[in-house]
Amino acid sequence: MPPEADPAATAAASLDAQVRAADLDRWLSSRLVADERARADLIALYAFEAELMAIPTRVTQPLLAEMRYTWWAEQMDGVFSGVARKGHPVLEALTDLVARHGLDRAPFDALIEAHIGRVHGDPHDLDAFYVGPMQTAVHVLAGPGHADKVVEAGRVRGLGQVGRTDEAKAGRKAANAELKGLPAEAFPAVASATLIRPDEPEPVKRLRLIWASLRGRV
Repeated sequence: MPPEADPAATAAASLDAQVRAADLDRWLSSRLVADERARADLIALYAFEAELMAIPTRVTQPLLAEMRYTWWAEQMDGVFSGVARKGHPVLEALTDLVARHGLDRAPFDALIEAHIGRVHGDPHDLDAFYVGPMQTAVHVLAGPGHADKVVEAGRVRGLGQVGRTDEAKAGRKAANAELKGLPAEAFPAVASATLIRPDEPEPVKRLRLIWASLRGRV
């Protein structure tokens, strides 16, 4: 008989596939992390964001979307008190991640609020959607104390994601100036800022990420 599958490994593989389907740029960037545990931590963080991004594709009424985001906001109480919602792979992984890394709750709450605003027609809050999550990802890879080094990189990524490509390109100089003080092990958390054209084929994106990683620049 074949050996039984490891439930933890199965759950991790499922989250990895979820992120690959939802957010190819950051999934590719996570491949730059050599340590499997650290890479899985990034994926858990990105899987949470993928869940939030998927809500408007599943419901068409703003009120229904807001109800789903409110449910996620309520789940943060359990995540940050160390009581995972059993049977929900994303929340279980996120609860473990928060506990081990001592993550701050504020960026998670801000992200959920920004999503609620978007379903009601508010403009993109670049800091909530991109800067805060990037700062959290850097904390996961390199510990606290580096949030100020990735603000501009987060905005470059955000500008690229919303189609403001020229502004994203113009922001690279300031982003790279900040990144000079970023530990090398944290760079995969910001590498996706290199990819400001979502329509590029995957092989091109892979090459851009490798080159960016070698230079430590986005």
